[in-house]
Amino acid sequence: MTNAQLISQDPGWIIALKGLIIFAACVFLTIMSVWGERRIVARMQQRSGPNRVGKFGLLQALVDGVKLALKEDLIPKAADRIVFVIAPIISTTACFMAFAVIPMTGPVNFFGQQTAMQLTDLSVGVLYVLAIASVGVYGIVLAGWSSGSTYPLLGGLRSSAQVISYEVAMGLSLVAVFIYAGSMSTSEIVAAQDQWWYAVVLFPSFVIYAISMVGETNRAPFDLAEAEGELVGGFHTEYSSLKFALFFLSEYVNIIAVSALATTLFLGGYRALPGLGFTEQWLGGWFTLVWFFVKVLAFFFVFVWLRGTLPRLRYDQFMKFGWKVLIPFSLVWILVVATLRVMSQQNAPQALIFAFVFTVALLYLAVTSLIDRQKTKLAEAAKIIDTTQPSFPVPAIPTSRAEQLNG
Repeated sequence: MTNAQLISQDPGWIIALKGLIIFAACVFLTIMSVWGERRIVARMQQRSGPNRVGKFGLLQALVDGVKLALKEDLIPKAADRIVFVIAPIISTTACFMAFAVIPMTGPVNFFGQQTAMQLTDLSVGVLYVLAIASVGVYGIVLAGWSSGSTYPLLGGLRSSAQVISYEVAMGLSLVAVFIYAGSMSTSEIVAAQDQWWYAVVLFPSFVIYAISMVGETNRAPFDLAEAEGELVGGFHTEYSSLKFALFFLSEYVNIIAVSALATTLFLGGYRALPGLGFTEQWLGGWFTLVWFFVKVLAFFFVFVWLRGTLPRLRYDQFMKFGWKVLIPFSLVWILVVATLRVMSQQNAPQALIFAFVFTVALLYLAVTSLIDRQKTKLAEAAKIIDTTQPSFPVPAIPTSRAEQLNG
């Protein structure tokens, strides 16, 4: 039976229990992610990282949560109190809701009931995740607006523009997956990757999604919505105590959510690595949960790696890259994938498919060469210096030590 058929037979108590387990897993992963990020970045920078609270500093994130809970909860006088309180709740809730359609295991025995670790299986599951991610940005925008302060407002506006830009590229990168899988259901997309992962078959889509998900989560080098250099703390500048903790929680849960979606769409989901398919039956099918979280944590390590190595981009560079590079390339790639898919389904000759790919490659090289030549001409034009004499007197530059002292 498929995941969708198994889930449709779940009684209410199993649905509630699975929801509670997923919520607890997300909170636990957040605590461990904070600890892991500090330890990894500390190792990259030759520091120790948290090592005092608990063995290897494992309780540091938990202690930080208690500290935030005990801090004074302040609300600015100029803030809209209702929206100010609701904003972090919106962001956090949206992040948790994204896990409703993520398949974490195949068929397993759950308290005597045959099911799968997935709350529901929608026919448009991926679109549901994208919609929830779009709603999550409202929490950031409303937090910046309701604070009644300039810097949070600028951070909220930046975030809205950033998410719009990179969600377009993210959505376009998934179109190729829909074309190959023939479905928008997350479980069916995982089932369609039984031979080859889409990270291999659709490598350009995978790269575009990987870049877009970093921009979507406001992480370095795209953390421009909370750039402390020019915006103090960005949209959450005026937040403290548990409200700030909710934003902190939503950021890390969002990282795990986009990593889980990337795992589902491009890395075969809960399926084992190539050549290790026999392990999927271990522990009655529960070992697939290990494979799922290994892939998710690999994505999380990349997030931390980027934060520890890359500097923050300028805002104009960030927006230019999204609109002028990722989106146009995504559109061209969709046309190529759709054409190749139709040709393969109609049993087109291999020579014709090869000729099409070769033609597209030549066009790409020609356009790239043309753009490079244009950039070279602009750079050479910028080097031309106006050598005309100024209309005002300019003192002579001293040429000797004596002239410098006398001058």
